[in-house]
Formats: sequence, structure tokens, C-alpha cells
Amino acid sequence: MNNLQTKAPEACEAPNSQKESENIFGQLKYLLLGAIFGVIFIKAEIVSWYRIQEMFLLDSFHMYGIIGSAVITGMISVFIIKKFNIKTVYGEKVVLKDKVYNNGQIYGGLIFGLGWAITGACPGPLYSQIGAGYWAIFITVLSAIAGVWLYGKFRDKLPS
Repeated sequence: MNNLQTKAPEACEAPNSQKESENIFGQLKYLLLGAIFGVIFIKAEIVSWYRIQEMFLLDSFHMYGIIGSAVITGMISVFIIKKFNIKTVYGEKVVLKDKVYNNGQIYGGLIFGLGWAITGACPGPLYSQIGAGYWAIFITVLSAIAGVWLYGKFRDKLPS
């Protein structure tokens, strides 16, 4: 029995917990949502290398405003989920566990920020940049995939 056929947990610990497999037509909604998200990224100039460089050089508020509004939206969303005990679309309770601090978060944040500053891209907009015709971003995508693979390979040996 594969993972898609097993009974789903009573409480949802991850947003990608699915009770049943979807056919290809069920997946089209994600393609449409991703395309809309990509257009918004392009129009808001979130994928602009120049905007990202402006942010790291402290020359513009544009990206800070976008990131700040996302943080505020997330805070309000978590408050509403907790206050009204909102469940997933499958009726599962949403479980928000307390975060545990470890030093790896500092190292990872520094590496992530350095990569963001050098490439002008964080993982979210990578595919929007490819869609906009910035073909050099394929190198960044391949590097990100390699980094995730390396982390998975050496995760147990890294400091926590």
C-alpha cells in the first residue's frame, strides 16, 4: 500500500497532507494558481534582479514593503486559524507546533541570504524568472536542487 492510499492523519501537520490522490485534472488547479502567482511576481517586480539588489543595498523600500506585508498577512492568518479553529479543506485540524531554535538556523539564514544577494533570486520567484525569459536562472535552479540534495545527504553530520 503506498502513501497515497494510507489513512490521512486526524490533524494536519503539513499543508501538503493529502487524503487521496488526485487525477491530472485535479492537479490543473495548481498549475493555474502557480501561473497566476508567477504573473503577480512579474508585475510586482519581485523577480527583478535590480529590485533585489536595491533591497540589499538599502536603496529602496519596495521589497521590504512586500516582505513586510507578507509577514503581517501571515501573522493575521495564523491568528485567525488559531482563534476560529479553522480546519483544512479535508476537515483536519491544523496543528501549529512551537518552533525550536538551533544554531543551524543562523548558518542556513546566512547562506540563504548570501545566495539571494549573489543570484538576485530566492526560491519562490525562480520559476517566474525562467518564465520571464531569464534563462541564466536555470543555473540557480540546478544549484538550489544540488544544495537541497547535499543537505539531505549530510544532514545527520551537520551541526544543529
